[in-house]
Amino acid sequence: MILLAARDLCRQFDADPVFRDVTFDIRSGEKIGLVGPNGCGKSTLLNVLTGKDEADIGSVDRPASVRVGVLEQHATFAEDLTLIEEAKVGLAPLYKLQDDAHRLAEKMANVTDPTEMERLHQRYDKLHAELERLDAYHVDHLVDEVLHGLGFTPDQYDRPLTTFSGGQQNRALLARMLLESPDLMLLDEPTNHLDIAATEWLEEFLAKSNQAVLVVSHDRYFLDRVTNRTLELWQGGITDYPGNFSYYWKERDERLKVLRRTYDKQVEFVEKTKTFIAKNKYGQKSAQAKDRVKKLERVELVEIPSDFKDIVMGFPEPARTGDWVIRAEGVSKGFDDEPLFKDVTVQIDRGDKVGILGPNGSGKTTLLRVLLGELTPEAGKVRFGAGVELAYFDQQLTSVDSSLDGVEAVRQPGNRWSADAPFALGRGTDMTPGFVRGLLARFGISGDLGLQRVGAMSGGERTKVALARMHALNPNVMFLDEPTNHLDLWACATLEKSLRNFDGTVMFVSHDRYFIDNVATKVLVFEEDRWRIHEGNYSDCQHFVAATAPAEQTQNDKPTLRSAPTNGNAEPSSSTPLAEKRKRKFPYRKLDEIEVDIAREETHIEQLAADLADPDVHRDPERMREVQRDYDDAQERLAELMEHWEEAAELN
Repeated sequence: MILLAARDLCRQFDADPVFRDVTFDIRSGEKIGLVGPNGCGKSTLLNVLTGKDEADIGSVDRPASVRVGVLEQHATFAEDLTLIEEAKVGLAPLYKLQDDAHRLAEKMANVTDPTEMERLHQRYDKLHAELERLDAYHVDHLVDEVLHGLGFTPDQYDRPLTTFSGGQQNRALLARMLLESPDLMLLDEPTNHLDIAATEWLEEFLAKSNQAVLVVSHDRYFLDRVTNRTLELWQGGITDYPGNFSYYWKERDERLKVLRRTYDKQVEFVEKTKTFIAKNKYGQKSAQAKDRVKKLERVELVEIPSDFKDIVMGFPEPARTGDWVIRAEGVSKGFDDEPLFKDVTVQIDRGDKVGILGPNGSGKTTLLRVLLGELTPEAGKVRFGAGVELAYFDQQLTSVDSSLDGVEAVRQPGNRWSADAPFALGRGTDMTPGFVRGLLARFGISGDLGLQRVGAMSGGERTKVALARMHALNPNVMFLDEPTNHLDLWACATLEKSLRNFDGTVMFVSHDRYFIDNVATKVLVFEEDRWRIHEGNYSDCQHFVAATAPAEQTQNDKPTLRSAPTNGNAEPSSSTPLAEKRKRKFPYRKLDEIEVDIAREETHIEQLAADLADPDVHRDPERMREVQRDYDDAQERLAELMEHWEEAAELN
């Protein structure tokens, strides 16, 4: 069933439209990721779909019976409205059914007339059947499950929402919408205020739900776990990919390669044909030359969509430090007599890339600041190795002066800590404006944007200025606190590559599991009452947790970490904890056998894509329809093979 149909949508604010001719359907049960670079119009498109904004051209149609839920970003709450009351709003119809049944039972207790009693019994039986069908007898359990999953504790249930932080209020709005269970959920960055445990719970909830979902998210792990279709909004148009983020990421690259090869072949043909015509226009082969003129006129060069803006980033070759960089010995810290962490003893060696993860409020940022020397530990000590020159990226972006333009903000001295000279100036003071503008361009701040006041820039632009400033300071040790918060998917991928190639040492806090997987060589995990350090990245850590959880559960009655995806660095899959493996959907096959079929199907798709770009095929409508059908069928077979491979990787 089609829940929502967007037809020929166009929205324009100035000379160039934000998007045009956008057409797609959303069907029951689909989980769709909407992706595209920052500023491409994703939020504008969502606003048009929800009715908050109106398209200049086109229409958004949906059946009157379809219920659409929209995750609000901000809301005003009544002064005395509690968390539990807000959550229960999502289940108001079920609570009404319960109340109706309760009142009817009370009425039946006082009725003596047999005829009236029979009539009431029939009504009560219908109500009871409806309550059982909707599982309405367990609504309180469902409310508790959702609130707990999103990180709330029972002692918070009766607190007024006005006493919660903005992030907690957003989580309350998300809880209400999940409990409402609409036919279609439109979600704009639903994981923004969630820690990793809550995000994992939301992934599982959405993946198992029967509701359709259209989600905008920068969390690539989340998109991989939840979505089965991807819409890319870019240069005003929309492209549909029948798979999750990892499928989209690979398929987009393959499509571009095919188009570029086709384009290159066409250009080569055109050049050779022009040369032949010029040489033989009046000779013995003039008839052939005339024929080739006609062929040349029929050539329609393949249009190659421009790729996303190429951001280079990168960090300079750092000065060498000693073998060990930082030693923390028995470090403890807390506030207002509430300990955040205690007895942290770790050694960070040269070249380590250490990711710090844990629940919100567990002290991740505080640990960074204690190691940096901005905060004094209540116990223990921190020592630096030889030659350490450290720069700090804080998530509030205070390292860049918001009153200055981008160029001057990068040139400002400070924010590099040296073991020999605390808060040394770094190299920023020696940089000419022209050099800095070139440096900013490497990080995606080009042209007049670099001369704009930092305070007037978007969050993503300020982040890029702060990263360019770290480059200018030329540290050999970098501390990064949530560096991907405001970056789009492509900027995140470039930053990952830059940090992997950086020969210095990196310590970072992040909720982005994809980022942690692609950067970290070690992870330091904060848990409820302890900390642990693991060799490897996030997935390696989860492998360890999944393997040791049964033993720990026997001892402690519950594992200390949630299980999570356990596949490799770049392509998280929707695998489940080892103790809860799913049943097979496909027959048993070896991975290498499936991979051979995948390679064969990808080659077939590449050839079909080339046929679709062939002008001769376009001139034959029947042939065009046939090739398009074959291409669609091949895409479906490939998607099924990829799903079979993921199942085999988990269960074999």
